[in-house]
Formats: sequence, structure tokens, C-alpha cells
Amino acid sequence: MPAASPLAGAIEVLPAPDASHTAARFTVEETETVLPGHYPGFPIFPGVCLVECTHLAALATAPDGAKDGALAAVESTRFTGPVFPGDRLEIAMGWKQTPAGDWQCRAKLATGRGDAATVRLRYRPATGAVAA
Repeated sequence: MPAASPLAGAIEVLPAPDASHTAARFTVEETETVLPGHYPGFPIFPGVCLVECTHLAALATAPDGAKDGALAAVESTRFTGPVFPGDRLEIAMGWKQTPAGDWQCRAKLATGRGDAATVRLRYRPATGAVAA
């Protein structure tokens, strides 16, 4: 059974310079179901949804050794600017393998107004996957 997500929109994968740097985009439509209850009258895209955007973008762009891995940890988050309905969220990700063989995704999220968040996630390779 696929995991549930609070997001109604889809992640758009963008061209990336190499396998260790990937990129994606998410447009916060006014119809996102999380918006009406998150500050009625002044909707702001919730921080947990920024983490979810990062996770979905990471799954869609993971390097070969991290594909089909499982989210092992949300290592850190920092919310630095609001995201509003209509914003286009750009997600730039850097990937590196940890000494333990997990994969770390460091993401910077931004809108046209500037930085929105930094998120660091760690993925454990699928069982039987060979570490690079």
C-alpha cells in the first residue's frame, strides 16, 4: 500500500548537473487541502509539507545507491521564510553517502521571494542493496 501524503500536487523533477546534485519543483496551488486550516484568512503552507515536498523530491531524484531506500531520519529542518498559495517552490538537493552506508539528502527550498527552508534527510538503502 502506498504511503499517504498531505500534498495534493505533484513534484516536478528538474534537470540536474550530476547524480550528487538533483533538483525538483512544487507549485503550491490554492486548492492544496492543508491550506484552509493553516491560519484561516491568511494561509501559509505548513512546515511539515515542506519536509514532505523534500521527501517526495528526494525519492524521485535519488542516486542509484539510494533508490528504493527508506527514510531513516529527518536529521534537521530550518524554516526561514513563509510559503504562500501560488508560490513555486524550488528544491535543490545535494546527496552524499555516509560512512555507515546510508544516504544523506541536504535540501534548500526557495520561492521567488527567497529562502524558505533547509531540510536534511537520511535514507537507508533497501535490504540487499550494495553500498557504493
